[in-house]
Amino acid sequence: MILIKNANIYAPEHLGIKDILIGGKKILAIQDKIDSHSAFQEWDAEGKILTPGIIDQHIHVIGAGGKHGFSSMTPEIPMTELVECGTTTVVGLLGTDGSTRGIKTLYAKCNALEMEGITAYMYTGYFGLDPMHITGTVQDEMIFIDKVLGCKIAISDVRSSYPSDVDLLRVLRQVRVGGMIAKKKGILHIHLGALNSGIDTLVRIVKDYEFPIQHISPTHMGRTKDLFEQGIEWAKMGGITDVSTGGTKYTEPWQSVLYGLEKGASIDNFTFSSDGNAGLDRKDENGNLVGFRKAPFDLNIVQAQMLVKEGGLSVTDAFKTVTLNPAINLGLKHKGRVQEGADADFCLLDDKLDLLDVFANGKLVMENKKLKVENSF
Repeated sequence: MILIKNANIYAPEHLGIKDILIGGKKILAIQDKIDSHSAFQEWDAEGKILTPGIIDQHIHVIGAGGKHGFSSMTPEIPMTELVECGTTTVVGLLGTDGSTRGIKTLYAKCNALEMEGITAYMYTGYFGLDPMHITGTVQDEMIFIDKVLGCKIAISDVRSSYPSDVDLLRVLRQVRVGGMIAKKKGILHIHLGALNSGIDTLVRIVKDYEFPIQHISPTHMGRTKDLFEQGIEWAKMGGITDVSTGGTKYTEPWQSVLYGLEKGASIDNFTFSSDGNAGLDRKDENGNLVGFRKAPFDLNIVQAQMLVKEGGLSVTDAFKTVTLNPAINLGLKHKGRVQEGADADFCLLDDKLDLLDVFANGKLVMENKKLKVENSF
């Protein structure tokens, strides 16, 4: 067991300076003072800010890209690079490509990340409507595969299958019923492209078909200004509006969120995810393609920091976007919180909000910006 002393806890609500006892990957106790014991390994937080670990609910852990041929495919993500940016929980997924990358490979990578020290979940499916599953159906995936939290599909994109309202409702039914049986929340995670249709079909599904909005999870909502305007209304309806920090965006994500707050939406209805490791184009000053680059996956915490530094939000509200809110969206009651019984995933920051230390599953994996873990290879 590890006894963390003198941590300035944001759970995400501010608890002040406390001691935390962790063991078996869980938070065992949080008190003003916990007495030392020979069975405890002590670690002094020295008054640093302690938040829940970062949750990235949309990241291409086995790579993505490929729209310019095989050589434009991005590689897998090493576990240590996730730790270095405070990410302790990921949800991996496929992208456009359901041929050269498979759902079984994604499942294997998630298990590998778990073995190396962080928590990893996944979505079944990919851009298309046609099946891309380990078992026979989305419902079976939800029931029989613990790591599957939902299904991914694309709409309003020329690369999508142009699913109808009924097509989406049928997948949503499988996600919801499978989740009920497996005691998961169950979400349909929806890639949004830049077509003018935006989230029109999702609004119809909620309003006309009375489908519960909490099972519908649209992402890339900061891709265009018009799409984000729809995202603000979606948030006001009670949905979660997810903004990509590493993928395509019309402005800085933190600025989008501040604009949404000005328009009357709640911070509780916004999340950041990276879209990390997606394949992006590198172009010269004339717009000619000159190469490729990987979408960064280290910007979730940066955007939360900017909400504080430039946007004037509290640490509590800003860090909800990358901790508590995605945990609620995913239905992970043991994540995104610093409370007894929750997973012992923490980020520790100095008074300038610079990331210094990381705990994942109750283990100190980065200390004073130096990694204490290694990848398998």
